[in-house]
Amino acid sequence: MNATRTIDGEILGKEIVADRLDDASLYDGVRTRRIFAFLIDYMIVALLLIPAGVIVLLLGLLTFGLGWTLFAILFPIVAILYVWTTLGGRRQATLGMRAMSIRLERLDGRPVDGMLAVVHSVFFWAANAVLTPLILLVSLFADRKRTLHDLLLGTAVIRDDR
Repeated sequence: MNATRTIDGEILGKEIVADRLDDASLYDGVRTRRIFAFLIDYMIVALLLIPAGVIVLLLGLLTFGLGWTLFAILFPIVAILYVWTTLGGRRQATLGMRAMSIRLERLDGRPVDGMLAVVHSVFFWAANAVLTPLILLVSLFADRKRTLHDLLLGTAVIRDDR
């Protein structure tokens, strides 16, 4: 089919987009599920810091203390690797998101890749540092219960169990 693809009035390509993201049931309880998924993911990253910290400790011993400077950036490195491999993976969801039965979808229908997943998380942390939990207020007024970083990147979090 050579019809133009539109979402929210924007022309995106040459195929017809399925209206699957317009189903309101995909967004029931998504805001609460996102919060709990974040808490689960935060705990998982904290647990992953333990073996990563041991590796950096041993590296510091081998380099006479020089490797210990990696402790300053250990959390962001572990978190970025975690997001890249899970959210940017085949299931488009972190382990916390899978536990809460939600996943990240792009509005243009393409799969989420590792780079978009990392940028999504970096935008979340940047917005959270400036606006604290107020970033969730955007989801009260935005379509598809999207947060600020979802709006900027053209993504939406939907339920995976529907």
